[in-house]
Amino acid sequence: MKSRIAITALSTISALGTNPKEIWCHYQSSQTHIQKKLINGETQFVACIPDDLQTQLQSIRTENTQYQHLDASVINAMWVARQAIEQAKWENDRQFGVFLGSSRGATQQLETYHRTFLDGGAVSPHTSPTTTLGNLASSVAKDLKATGPSTSLSVTCSTSLHAILNAVAWLRSGMETRFLAGGSEAALTSFTLHQMQALKIYAKDDAEYPCRALDLTKTYNSMVLGEAAGVACLDINPEAIAIAYIDEVGYATDDAFTSTGMSEAAICFQKSMRMAIKDTDSSEIDVIVMHAPGTIKGDLYEWQAIQQVFSHEKPMCTTNKWKIGHTLGASGILSLQMAALMLQHQHFIPVPYIPATTPRKHIRKILVNAVGFGGNAVSILLSR
Repeated sequence: MKSRIAITALSTISALGTNPKEIWCHYQSSQTHIQKKLINGETQFVACIPDDLQTQLQSIRTENTQYQHLDASVINAMWVARQAIEQAKWENDRQFGVFLGSSRGATQQLETYHRTFLDGGAVSPHTSPTTTLGNLASSVAKDLKATGPSTSLSVTCSTSLHAILNAVAWLRSGMETRFLAGGSEAALTSFTLHQMQALKIYAKDDAEYPCRALDLTKTYNSMVLGEAAGVACLDINPEAIAIAYIDEVGYATDDAFTSTGMSEAAICFQKSMRMAIKDTDSSEIDVIVMHAPGTIKGDLYEWQAIQQVFSHEKPMCTTNKWKIGHTLGASGILSLQMAALMLQHQHFIPVPYIPATTPRKHIRKILVNAVGFGGNAVSILLSR
């Protein structure tokens, strides 16, 4: 049996805030954190990091002249990474690796520099260093003075869970004993929002819940973008004090040539879930935190995959995108945190507009799903 990986810290920042107690409190409420906001002169449905936290994030830029040119995705990742290593008590030993990713990368900086170039032909000397994807992990690793390997990656919306599974592979190989892994996304820009709208998947309905993630009866797409960052401290040491354990990971890529890269049967999810479950009795899995982006096909195809894998009694299913939007490359780590909180508090977090099911007495294991354009699925099995 492969070694379980201890999650010794989990730090996130999103529309729910950054304090774990505050985040849990928000999850107890049926209120969404999606709101209308003016972005580049247009009103859009989005889920933003609160203004008071934005002020704290911006204070990082004053610490170093080089930080002034970093994209918000990098600054946000720095923030959560600092919080995480403090929680894990890694401050006095910086021997750990860093795996961080983003779906869009340095979106805000890239769009700003490109607009300046189109307007006047000028290109800032900071453009290339600060808009390359590799800048994410390397900047965070330098800020933390981490001495292990640092790698940035992008696997669209499953990026942060891909970062986790890559870290798990390194830890189990014996090449490292500790890793910081996760994702960051600051994609609430006019151009990015218009790309989602061009796909005809963005929410338009001015209702109580603009995003109807996991509502399999909806007749319209309702995805909403959010901004967030999150990281987990992972440790192979069996004596490490853990808030949750990673039992197993699964991954797969669909072979469908569709606009999203996922087949109607969501073969990628079927394979990734079966790999993560492996020898575990499926009856021990009490909850699935679904990817469920709020689109008609995305939600339905994943649900159909779950029906194939869990042919008898199905776990309780939930998602958080109705509350915090789809945070693209950071979404998986936020789902992982949601799962860890449910394990810790032994309380299921439902979707308010989905018919209630009788909660199970104990939550033993939770499966966390993520997938992105290209059909790259990841499933991670967590336990107490």
